[in-house]
Amino acid sequence: MIQCLSRLPSYRRGAPAHLVALFLTIALFLTLMALPSRAAEPPKIVVLGDSLVAGHGLPANQAFPPVLQTMLAEKGIKVELVNAGVSGDTAAAGLARLDWSVADGTQGVILELGANDMLRGMDPAVTKATLDTIITRLKARNIPVLLVGMQAAPNLGADYVARFNAIYPDLAKAHGVALYPFFLDGVAGNPSLNLPDGLHPTAEGVRRIATAIVPTVAQFISSLPQR
Repeated sequence: MIQCLSRLPSYRRGAPAHLVALFLTIALFLTLMALPSRAAEPPKIVVLGDSLVAGHGLPANQAFPPVLQTMLAEKGIKVELVNAGVSGDTAAAGLARLDWSVADGTQGVILELGANDMLRGMDPAVTKATLDTIITRLKARNIPVLLVGMQAAPNLGADYVARFNAIYPDLAKAHGVALYPFFLDGVAGNPSLNLPDGLHPTAEGVRRIATAIVPTVAQFISSLPQR
């Protein structure tokens, strides 16, 4: 920039103030243009969930978030997925740790909670109210949400199943957030895709889940505000 100014004769001869300002502006512009451009950082998305997110019984790199991130990268979609899954968490436990699990600077949340509520036979109304609070608090922080649905086991009875299964579409509609209807679609109940406990997916089961949800997550990422 100093070299640019030294080559401006009118500047060295005491040009009028408005010309000096113009020369300075041009020199600054040329200097900035010469600087290497910084690539935009990938959006940071927190995957807030339970053992299905944490990767129960699997190596860390075979858990859902890193597997999904790799699949997205293969499609040219850059994103940082943070694994905020805690085994055993109910919706209430997720709410209790919401503020520190979803740090400032988070640009989106994939919300997967409620399976443990169902397994414990908790009142669906309570689970719904808790998830509603989580979404409300995230929206208040201007953090978009992709809500991941869960479905109740049929042995809990038709009434319970109907009330529980309605939680996720009802909340998505009420809050206007994106919804992936059933996280374990095509995997639940398949012995070859689940660990011996029958509840947690194997590495192949996780890959099946990630493959199925990729289009929804890709659309969610494309809808995030630019920062």
